Amino acid sequence: MARLARLRVYPVKGLDGIDLEAADVLDGGTVAHDREFALFDTDGDVLNGKRTERVHALETDYDPATGLLAVETPDGEERQFDLEADRGTAAAWFSEFFDVELSFERDTSLGFVDRREMGPSVISTATLETVASWFDGMSVEGARRRLRANIEVAGVDPFWEDRFVGADAPAFEIDGVRFDGVTPCGRCVVPRRDPDTGESIEEFQTRFVRKREATFPEWADPDAFDHYYSLMIITRVPESDRGRTLSVGDPVETRRN
Repeated sequence: MARLARLRVYPVKGLDGIDLEAADVLDGGTVAHDREFALFDTDGDVLNGKRTERVHALETDYDPATGLLAVETPDGEERQFDLEADRGTAAAWFSEFFDVELSFERDTSLGFVDRREMGPSVISTATLETVASWFDGMSVEGARRRLRANIEVAGVDPFWEDRFVGADAPAFEIDGVRFDGVTPCGRCVVPRRDPDTGESIEEFQTRFVRKREATFPEWADPDAFDHYYSLMIITRVPESDRGRTLSVGDPVETRRN
C-alpha cells in the first residue's frame, strides 16, 4: 500500500533537513517550516549549496517548537541560536563563518523555496534506493540527503513520481490532500557532493544521466523532461486543500483528472 513514509523539511535554506511526523500545508502551498529561513548577502542573493560547498562543513538541527538552531562546526565548536528572538546574533556568526556579510530572513507563509509558484517536492523510497545503487558506497540516506525532497512515498515502484508530470498526467492524494505534478526537478551541483564532506563524485552527472536514461519508466511522458539529469518532481497543492495536515503513515492514492 502506498503511504507517506517521510516528511523532511529544510528550515534554513541550504543547511540540514529535519524529519517531522506531521506538518501543515501552508497558505502559500508549501510544507510548514520548509526553507522558512534563509541567509542573504547585501546584494540580496541567497547563500546555499549551489553557491558554496562550505555549507556541507556545518552540522545543523532545528527545533520548530522552540525556534532554536543548533550548529556544530568541523572543529567541534557548538553554538545555539534563537531564530525566534535574535536572528541578528545568528547572522553575525554565519557572516564570519562564510566570510560574507549576511542577514537572516524569515518567511512563514511560503518559505524561500526556489520555485515560489509551486509546492512540495516528491520522490519515492524506491527511487532513492535505485539511485543509491548507481554509486559505490552511497547509502539510501546519503541519496536522500543529496536530493533533498520534502515528501517520500513508500510502497510504490522506482520512479513512481514520474507518472504525475506531462500531458494528461493524473494527480495523487495524501489522505485526501491533492497534489498535482508540475515539473520534473532538474538537478544542480549539490547531489554530486557528499552531504557531510562536500567531496564530489567524479563524473557524477555523466553516470547519473546514463543510468537515468536506461531506467526511464514506460509510464512516464518523455516530453515532460527536458533532459535526463532530472529526478523527483515539484508539485502544487490546490488552494482548497491548503491548511490541512500531512502525517507520516497517511495513505497515498492516484487520482485521474
